[in-house]
Amino acid sequence: MPDQVLYAIEVTLNGLMTGVMYSLVALGFVLIFKASGVFNYAQGVLALFAALTLVGLQNGQVPFAHVINATFGTNLSTFGWHLPALLAILLTAGIMVILAIIIERLVLKHLVSQAPIILFMATIGLAYFLEGLGDVMWGADIKKLDVGLPQGISDTIERVTDGWFGYGFFIDNLDIVATVVAVLLVAALTIFSQYSKQGRALRAVADDHQAALSVGISLRFIWVLVWSIAGFVALVAGIMWGTKSGVQFSLSLIALKALPVLMLGGFTSIPGAIIGGLIIGVGEKLFEFIMSSPDLAGAWFGFTIGATENWFAYVLALLFLVFRPQGLFGEKIIERV
Repeated sequence: MPDQVLYAIEVTLNGLMTGVMYSLVALGFVLIFKASGVFNYAQGVLALFAALTLVGLQNGQVPFAHVINATFGTNLSTFGWHLPALLAILLTAGIMVILAIIIERLVLKHLVSQAPIILFMATIGLAYFLEGLGDVMWGADIKKLDVGLPQGISDTIERVTDGWFGYGFFIDNLDIVATVVAVLLVAALTIFSQYSKQGRALRAVADDHQAALSVGISLRFIWVLVWSIAGFVALVAGIMWGTKSGVQFSLSLIALKALPVLMLGGFTSIPGAIIGGLIIGVGEKLFEFIMSSPDLAGAWFGFTIGATENWFAYVLALLFLVFRPQGLFGEKIIERV
């Protein structure tokens, strides 16, 4: 098999894995949008806040330590313990549920039946508040996140593919774990959305807040529930991205890469978030591989282009907005006038 074909297969596999990581972030956006019809600008910051909280709890860091030290002249740093990864994850999940309750009571309940743009602006304010809160609570330094997930090149895949093709594929173990987790999350969320009483209530709230209230659906409970689930999804995404690249404040920018995923898959489709992520992941990797290769782009077009991963997803999303604005799996909106 030609070397270029083998390289392309390897790039495609890595693109699929990268797309799954994008999809984990996009899932949180889909959940909030299905419940409120509003794009949650704060979802990326939720992933950052969850990852910061997890590292802080795991390392026994004292929250607001530098503020307390500056105010009272103390020298606090840590409590002197190191929590097991599973316990730290469970405690962080509990904190995300508490955060969802606080958001509902202080923000969302005052915005019932408001225009979507009002709710969207509220999520922008929430994003900046949570980013500042995370900075004050846990500090702005880059943190290492280690919950025991395997990292590095998969020796098994490299050995097997080397035996088959004479060329070993480089696939990251963490990406494989992320793929398995994403599949399980999508299956669980799809079953919840389609077949549970709460899932049907969630869709009713998304269609019409007042109508849902009139038939006895608790809007406040649904919002707490969906923000709690979105917080858990943000925690999973924060763990994967934090383990991969460290917990730093640029982690919140992964939300920007989720936008093209949502435009392709549709803002209301849970499976669409995964399919959109896979298309973006594979597309940007293959396009970068082709356009930066002298043997391919150089021979076909007479020139090469580098760093296309930075903009390919947004150009593809723009094309979808022009020709299919609801995405591949989104619901087509028909308004009668």
